[in-house]
Amino acid sequence: MLEKLFQLKAHNTTVRTEILAGLTTFLTMAYILFVNPEILGKTGMDTGAVFVATCLAAAIGSAAMGLIANYPIALAPGMGLNAFFTYTVVLQMGYSWQVALGAVFISATLFFLLSIFRIREWIVNSIPLPLRSAIAAGIGLFLALIALKEAGLVVANPGTLVGLGDLHAPGPLLAIFGFFLIVALEARRVTGAVMIGILVVTAIAVALGVSKFGGIVSMPPSIMPTLMQLDIMGALDVGMVSVIFAFLFVDLFDNTGTLIGVAKRAGLMGKDGHLPKMGRALIADSTAAMGGSLLGTSTTTSYIESASGVAAGGRTGLTACVVAVLFLLALFFAPLAGTVPPFATAPALLFIAVLMTSGLAEIDWDDITVAAPVVITALAMPLTFSIANGIAFGFISWVVIKALAGRFKELNPALVVLAAIFVIKFGFTASA
Repeated sequence: MLEKLFQLKAHNTTVRTEILAGLTTFLTMAYILFVNPEILGKTGMDTGAVFVATCLAAAIGSAAMGLIANYPIALAPGMGLNAFFTYTVVLQMGYSWQVALGAVFISATLFFLLSIFRIREWIVNSIPLPLRSAIAAGIGLFLALIALKEAGLVVANPGTLVGLGDLHAPGPLLAIFGFFLIVALEARRVTGAVMIGILVVTAIAVALGVSKFGGIVSMPPSIMPTLMQLDIMGALDVGMVSVIFAFLFVDLFDNTGTLIGVAKRAGLMGKDGHLPKMGRALIADSTAAMGGSLLGTSTTTSYIESASGVAAGGRTGLTACVVAVLFLLALFFAPLAGTVPPFATAPALLFIAVLMTSGLAEIDWDDITVAAPVVITALAMPLTFSIANGIAFGFISWVVIKALAGRFKELNPALVVLAAIFVIKFGFTASA
């Protein structure tokens, strides 16, 4: 049955190799089980329900990818988008988490339609590569600011906006240690470095009495507080346009980049340089995102951590299905997730930020018409606390600067239209 489903022999792999690859991928991305409830819980969502929704969304998404596309790529609620969901849409813009879930559902539906009608390539190709790198880097800087704030290393300051926190407090010190530990473990190529860092900091915090131990294993909490609680009509508000765009674009670029990057590493790219079954993979991804919003979590997306499973030999969808099973088993570890304090997840956020900002190395800094929009995009996200603002400012500045420089050939209709939409949006609302 497994051979028929996943064509193991054709991909030169075995069941044992695929299981080990799935375990490897799970260990590298399991940190989301601790981080996602911590972030989304700040919106007022029940953290136990979010934990269950995270497990189920990851299991459903990974299984869909494995069965529909037969790719060794796992899915889970995406980092960056969960922070945008909480800190920008709910806490800054003032929308309820139900409306935010509605926006996630609408963006996922649009993503599904783009995948069905094959408009995705046209959109992705219309966005300059430097802007895509800037968006990823901006999300990284956004996560870094949130991480430093959650760790207590950066605090509000009425004179200078931000200032240094109390370095004598246990939280900031443990967060610093956790970040150093994660980086060191990653440098030594230790599987599950991020999760190990979170658990070690949590254990130390419990031993010192800084954090309360809630247990390890129990029956899963109820998902009812978040299940089917999305407000789609509320998300159709004009002020949510840029939010839906942000969810859609980040998911689109993130998925495309992850699929191509992991597929190249797994040797799944076609001789013509195209990725077979790309459409199926994107349909699986968008379906998972829609399902995740119904369950009660932010956008579900493909994880670049899947590359670790590929490095361990994973070549088929069986790897992704193994990840799905492991996320289902993780349902019984809700007490452990509840024990993890914010300063233990903050180092994980900061580490992810480091990885995401690395794309700036690919920018042509000698071309000022490229460098300026890239810097604007990347800085706007953390400084306005909004991924949507960063994308909007990036598109607008790219079009205006290129036009004023007389480099009209570097513009395309889609980019100009999107920039115009964002200008109109800013004209009608105070913020994005």
